[in-house]
Amino acid sequence: MTATLRQAANTVAGTMVEGASMAAALIGGAGGAYLGYQLAPASWPDGLRIAAAGAIAVLGAVAIDGLAEIVLAPMRRLMWKNRSTASTGRASAPSPAGTLGDALAQVATATEDDAAHHAAAAAAAFRIDEGANFLRDEDRWRGYEDGEASFYVAPGVWLHHRSEQTRYGCGHHFTLLTADSDQPVTITGVDQICHHLAARAAGFPVSEPATDAKDSELHAA
Repeated sequence: MTATLRQAANTVAGTMVEGASMAAALIGGAGGAYLGYQLAPASWPDGLRIAAAGAIAVLGAVAIDGLAEIVLAPMRRLMWKNRSTASTGRASAPSPAGTLGDALAQVATATEDDAAHHAAAAAAAFRIDEGANFLRDEDRWRGYEDGEASFYVAPGVWLHHRSEQTRYGCGHHFTLLTADSDQPVTITGVDQICHHLAARAAGFPVSEPATDAKDSELHAA
C-alpha cells in the first residue's frame, strides 16, 4: 500500500471511529433522557422531571461512551501506530553500494529525497501551509540533486522551493511558476496559490500585489 493510500485509509478509519464514538454518546444520552423522564414520579413538576431526565441523559452518554471506548481504544492505538510508522515503511534501506556508480546513484536519490523533505518542512515551519495534507506532504514534492524541489499544483502550474545561506541564516524561497509566463510569483501563503488558480480558472489575468523585499524571503530562526 502506498503512503497516499495508507494515509487515506487512516483518515477514513479515524472518521469512522470518531463517528462511532459520537453515535454511542448520542444513543446513551437519548436513552438516558427517555428513561429519566419516564422513571421520574408523575407527581413531580414538569421542570423537575426534565431536569432529572437531563441529568440521567448526561450519565447515560458518559456510560455508553465509556463502554464504546473499550472497543474503540484498540482501534485508535492501531491507527496511531500506522501513522507513526508510515514514514519508516516508505522504502527499505538500499543495499551497500558495490561500485562508485552505485554510490553516486544512491547519494543522488538521497539528495532528492532530502530536498523534498526540506521543502515540505519549510512550508510548515514558515506557515506557507498551516494545514496537514497539502504542501506539508513531502510525498508530493519532487526533489532535485541541486537541493531545489517542485510541487505540481495544476496543469501548467508548479510551486518551486529553494533555500540558500544568507547572513540571517537559511533563507527559503517559494515561487509559483507557470508554463505561460516567465515571471515567477513569490508565494508566502497557500491563499495566494488559491487566488492564482481561481483567476486562471475564470480566465482573468493574475495580478499579485507588490511584495517588499523582506517579505519575499523567509529566514530560519
